[in-house]
Amino acid sequence: MGAYLIRRLLLVIPTLWAIITINFFIVQIAPGGPVDQAIANIQFGQTTGLPGADSAGSSGRAALNASNPGDNQYRGSRGLDPEVIAEITQRYGFDKPLHERYFKMLWDYARFDFGDSLFRSSSVIQLIKDSLPVSVTLGLWSTLIIYLVSIPLGIRKAVHNGSAFDIWSSTLIIVGYAIPSFLFGIMLIVVFAGGSYLDWFPLRGLTSPQFDNLPWYGKITDYLWHITLPILATVIGGFATLTMLTKNSFLDEIRKQYVVTARAKGLDEKNILYRHVFRNAMLLVIAGFPATFISMFFTGSLLIEVMFSLNGLGLLGYDATIQRDYPVMFGTLYIFTLIGLLLNILSDITYTLVDPRIDFEGRQ
Repeated sequence: MGAYLIRRLLLVIPTLWAIITINFFIVQIAPGGPVDQAIANIQFGQTTGLPGADSAGSSGRAALNASNPGDNQYRGSRGLDPEVIAEITQRYGFDKPLHERYFKMLWDYARFDFGDSLFRSSSVIQLIKDSLPVSVTLGLWSTLIIYLVSIPLGIRKAVHNGSAFDIWSSTLIIVGYAIPSFLFGIMLIVVFAGGSYLDWFPLRGLTSPQFDNLPWYGKITDYLWHITLPILATVIGGFATLTMLTKNSFLDEIRKQYVVTARAKGLDEKNILYRHVFRNAMLLVIAGFPATFISMFFTGSLLIEVMFSLNGLGLLGYDATIQRDYPVMFGTLYIFTLIGLLLNILSDITYTLVDPRIDFEGRQ
């Protein structure tokens, strides 16, 4: 197992390199980079929030005004002063050759130095630190709820295999699996968040503006009130896999010889199920916790955060993509990828801990 873990950890490096490299060169050919964004903001007089934009904006507007005294309104046929464009290009580091920027990025990322946001007055690492707890919270709550529902449901389906309950419950979870989380989220907003019908739940954030002034029980209630709809939208499609895995694991164990022997000794079904079958059947289910968390962490962190305005990694990466904020884009991508790879390794370790019969070394 030690050699397998070392190989998996070493594979993290080329995997990160490949993902970052592919995305780096893709965005180089994409139109509307940060320089174009900054120039457009200056041309339309929207310079707030840009690093050093006040001076560049003043220079840009001065160049525009000089071209036609007495008319301060921008027209698309006029261009900015080349010196202003050169200043903006230099500020964002695009005056350097492509290969130089690429190797500098690799060296910085190897030291977890993601630089500063181009359009926010903060470092990328600080933005990630502020956003990561929200995404982790969504992932943990969603995974916990999926386990609390799927395991009892899967056990009951295994015990009543082929019954009417088994059939209609399978239909429900398959329908839930087929519904995209963002579509279910839209339905929840329309029905319960003031869309067209009820206004029971808030639409933005994880807490209210007066959260800090609430008593401890009020804070808990306020937090649960805000997180209800995002969690429901995230977990809608997560029950099917774990429920069927639990059911099939119990069915496999129920058919084994030791269960037949226990029944022959006169043990009641409940005793057999929870003292013998449960312990063996739950090994793979429990070991799959990291994998379930990965799926919830990644699937719920983008669309759900955007829809409910939750300041997590998904929303941070989305906003950075819209603004062409490359340092934030690549920083969030790097962290997402690293967390996913490490959790996959943790999932393999968990499998071997709960069931020593699983030998990843033997597969090499």
